[in-house]
Amino acid sequence: MSSPRLPVVQLRGLLKRYGDTTALAGVDLDVLDGEIFGLLGPNGAGKTTLISIVAGLARATAGTATVLGHDVVKDYRFTRRAVGLVPQEVNFDPFFSVEEALRFQAGYFGVRLPEERLVEILTNLDLLQKRKSNARTLSGGMKRRLLIAKALVHEPKVLFLDEPTAGVDVELRRALWAYVERLRARGTTVVLTTHYLEEAEALADRIGVIDKGRLLLVEDKAALLGRHQGRSLEEIYVGLVGRRQEEGK
Repeated sequence: MSSPRLPVVQLRGLLKRYGDTTALAGVDLDVLDGEIFGLLGPNGAGKTTLISIVAGLARATAGTATVLGHDVVKDYRFTRRAVGLVPQEVNFDPFFSVEEALRFQAGYFGVRLPEERLVEILTNLDLLQKRKSNARTLSGGMKRRLLIAKALVHEPKVLFLDEPTAGVDVELRRALWAYVERLRARGTTVVLTTHYLEEAEALADRIGVIDKGRLLLVEDKAALLGRHQGRSLEEIYVGLVGRRQEEGK
């Protein structure tokens, strides 16, 4: 019998306020070692705020967040090294080539990027032929792949993908799905936010739904789908969030 997976990210009572706005309202969540966790919710639900706190880009108003047992505030050097983040926004340095961007990114973490590791990342993300190309000449889909490559150069234990396939074509989306599954197979824990419900249904081991800063549901995907007798994840999600919004009127 396999041993239970341990949490690598733990949130307890996580609260975040911006003035009179509550972005997170006391979130408790465990993300388990080696899983793909799908975090779903409408725009403004608190997904990116939650990720930003774990990644060290924002400070919680109250509560705690730990990565591999280390507090993200007290032990930020450790936790930032353990986390990779692919943000929603496509951002790149227009003055550097793809290869230079990755080597500089590795340097920020004090990591030397060996040639074999560089080639592995570029090959997996279908960027090898573009390694000497300036980042500003890449297509939108290639720029998004470059963001993923930058998040992986330091081999993080936990990878946050915040809307990684927004605006990309179906072919690229499927290729990225396959790569995410390969990362999980190698032991990377992945937290995925997406508005493409079929993406979460295809990839996630567990599903969390957040709305107005509160977790409405955290459940094993197979159990969730089984409990709803053949309904798709999209139908379950729309029913849950729609009911929540009706109650809030």
